[in-house]
Amino acid sequence: MSTIHIDSYSLLQKIYPLSLLAQLTSRKATGKLRIHTYTESWSIYLEGGKLIYASYSEELFERLEYYLQKLNPNIPQFHSSDWLQAGFTFNSTGEDRSLPPTDYGVICYLVDRDYINTTEAAILIDKLAKETLESFLTLKEGKYEFSQESSLDLLPKFCRLEMRLLVEHCQTKLKSKQNIQSANTINSPPPVLSNSIPASTQEQIDSQLSQHGLENPDYEQHPTVSQSVEQRIYTIACIDDSPTVLRSIKHFLDENVFSVIAINDPIKALMQILRSQPDLILLDVEMPNLDGYELCSLLRRHSRFKHTPIIMVTGRKGFLDKAKAKIVRSSGYLTKPFTQTDLLKIIFKNLVTDK
Repeated sequence: MSTIHIDSYSLLQKIYPLSLLAQLTSRKATGKLRIHTYTESWSIYLEGGKLIYASYSEELFERLEYYLQKLNPNIPQFHSSDWLQAGFTFNSTGEDRSLPPTDYGVICYLVDRDYINTTEAAILIDKLAKETLESFLTLKEGKYEFSQESSLDLLPKFCRLEMRLLVEHCQTKLKSKQNIQSANTINSPPPVLSNSIPASTQEQIDSQLSQHGLENPDYEQHPTVSQSVEQRIYTIACIDDSPTVLRSIKHFLDENVFSVIAINDPIKALMQILRSQPDLILLDVEMPNLDGYELCSLLRRHSRFKHTPIIMVTGRKGFLDKAKAKIVRSSGYLTKPFTQTDLLKIIFKNLVTDK
């Protein structure tokens, strides 16, 4: 077969995902299509025009673990270091830049150790491929290249999926989501003004969440939670050296529900937190003099903050950054730039979980 070449650009260019996939499928290409932006990347592996694996960088191990637990709840949960070790078990070179994606290495490892069988591996790959392609089909700009040499060449293959069926599935899901968003936009009520929010703190939170299409699934299941937070104002400490971020957080959080303490000096943050005794802490990772991971570790050593929700706020999306956040025992990870919906969702989740 003649060599397939897709140009690679130093700057991001317009991308037409359907056209790229159709071109490679029609030519029955074998190899790896890699696409990336400044913050994310996608890898699509083909054999004879059929998909054998697809992966993208956003929350890579979290998605893999989620589908593994749904597939077989008896599979033991791994720590971050275990994922990395398992992912490279099937690589023999160590230094080769064409290393297999660590998540595919994990799947090979799980099959080899009889945690899952080959049929379950195929089901897992199908679910990950659909989620990856659904994300890729929405991409407008990026940098891409196709290589006929694939790092999966020497690894076991568990399935060969029809690209056309996968794409049709993803397009149906994307269209359904667009229809729901359009319906919500048309039918959504006017924003609730602060002076019209009910007196109950729980109702105030629910009112804010409902405006953004969020619900509290634990509300009816755990009535003691809602009873314990009645008539309460939550104190949220925000530690960030950016005045813009601090203003955005104060703007996003209703003052009838949250008392926001803005702290822009990480050195003075510890004393201010001790004085304010916040219910939840939003902590920027990248600050001068003292980074967020160090400060989180210091807070966890204090008896008062061993169980206080601490959310790391950062523009970094890498797996190692999230693993580092877990090491210092942070409660969650909020990626910049974030929306009001993102902020409310993670705050509400951790306040309810904490009580």
